[in-house]
Amino acid sequence: MVKKLLKKVRDPSILILDFGSQYSELIARRIREANVFSLVVSNFISIKEIQDIKPQGIILSGGPNSVYEDNAPKCDPKIFNLDIPVLGICYGMQLMVKELGGNVTTAINKAEYGRAPINIDCESDLLSNVKDKSIMWMSHGDSINNLPNGFIKIAHTENTLHAAISNREKKLFGVQFHPEVIHSEFGMRVIKNFVYSISKCKADWTTETFLDETIPRIKEQVGDKKVLLALSGGVDSSTLAFLLNKAIGKQLTCMFIDQGFMRKGEPEFLMNFFDKKFHIKVEYINARDRFIKKLKGVTDPEEKRKIIGEEFIRVFEEESNRLGPFQYLAQGTLYPDVIESAGTNLDPKTGERIAVKIKSHHNVGGLPKDLQFKLVEPLRKLFKDEVRKLGKALGLPDEIIKRHPFPGPGLSIRILGEVSNEKLNCLRDADWIVRDEIKKAGLYNDIWQAFAVLLPVKTVGVMGDKRTYAWPIVLRCVSSEDGMTADWSRIPYETLERISNRIVNEVAQVNRVVFDITSKPPGTIEWE
Repeated sequence: MVKKLLKKVRDPSILILDFGSQYSELIARRIREANVFSLVVSNFISIKEIQDIKPQGIILSGGPNSVYEDNAPKCDPKIFNLDIPVLGICYGMQLMVKELGGNVTTAINKAEYGRAPINIDCESDLLSNVKDKSIMWMSHGDSINNLPNGFIKIAHTENTLHAAISNREKKLFGVQFHPEVIHSEFGMRVIKNFVYSISKCKADWTTETFLDETIPRIKEQVGDKKVLLALSGGVDSSTLAFLLNKAIGKQLTCMFIDQGFMRKGEPEFLMNFFDKKFHIKVEYINARDRFIKKLKGVTDPEEKRKIIGEEFIRVFEEESNRLGPFQYLAQGTLYPDVIESAGTNLDPKTGERIAVKIKSHHNVGGLPKDLQFKLVEPLRKLFKDEVRKLGKALGLPDEIIKRHPFPGPGLSIRILGEVSNEKLNCLRDADWIVRDEIKKAGLYNDIWQAFAVLLPVKTVGVMGDKRTYAWPIVLRCVSSEDGMTADWSRIPYETLERISNRIVNEVAQVNRVVFDITSKPPGTIEWE
């Protein structure tokens, strides 16, 4: 199953077995930052699949469970006898200890969460060049009482006797802390030690190597067939358009479907940029009325996404019959889209995904079963920052590469409740003001996303000595590396004031602006 998933990308040098940690994908990102290809896979992966992939190292992720619980997630214990280096992180370390004959119980002293200095007890390959008493990020309520035979303690903290362990002979290692999070001062050094020194990986995962491998793969997959690309104008689809244009040239047709949920001025910008400036064929389809009718009476955000996703495909099918035929549909699906839409854990009995679905994406979870296209998804294993680097290497200008992410369903999910043309026009104007003032303040490139949200309630205000009853606008500005976690951006008061004044004065039916100061987690970046 996993090998089938990976057949269109190079085999990863590091496999990350996911046990339900919120940081599993972050581990993969950190390893890729070291220019080594890594992927997150299910903890149910078989020994044969691992042997077929031939990774140079394996990491067992953290997780929310306790290893001594009846239904605690496990992996095949033969994994520790493959002569492949294994690093267990938090839960992963505790699972390794338990499976090899050690003992794990509820923390004897007390649970440990947050920053904690580690005390290094002896030299080791894993902690080489890690400073003694450096801060690492802890998040655990269980502790190891007894180590399995062959293991030694290499670090401890005030509350954790076994903060790091090693069995050098069998190349098995474990850390109770999370080296992948930025709060761990020498966390990246720990990861590099495991990847380079212990697993002997080469730093050969670069934008250039990705291009060298992907372009021939696209040509092989597509052959002489025609490809239809859903172009939105965002970083993902734009990078994909340039990549496909380089790989297959005139076999590519981009289709921009204007569903009526785009930001102000974007349809015009998109057609001018791709069709006229870079001479990439783009077909413009005006489907605004069609989409807005489909959403009439719909308030549930998941239902909105699925309806829009299915309607996208229907339009593709209809228009491809008119313009085609097209055998392939290209999508800018990214790795976080795949993870959030499907999760990584599989039920061993049914094979179904068991991770909690965060949201559906119209280019992942919303595909109808009777899809008439074969899919081309060359960006499927990339994170957003990797796509930006790829776009730059392909020659995309900064006005595209540095554009803020925009959801596939567009403004429809930034309007809570039912969508109408009146609300869309209102939100479109407010959103344009937000981005305009952020750019004028020189903050655009420092912020991951800045946008407006329209709430389906009305609040009392006073304008021109008259009582008003109008919609509030939520200002959402977040800083992030890849959208998987995010913090609210500290916007200067002067900029917030200008945004608020302009929206209230220039946008009809709005009399209040509020600022969302929630991080992700616990919130999400989008409101729906």
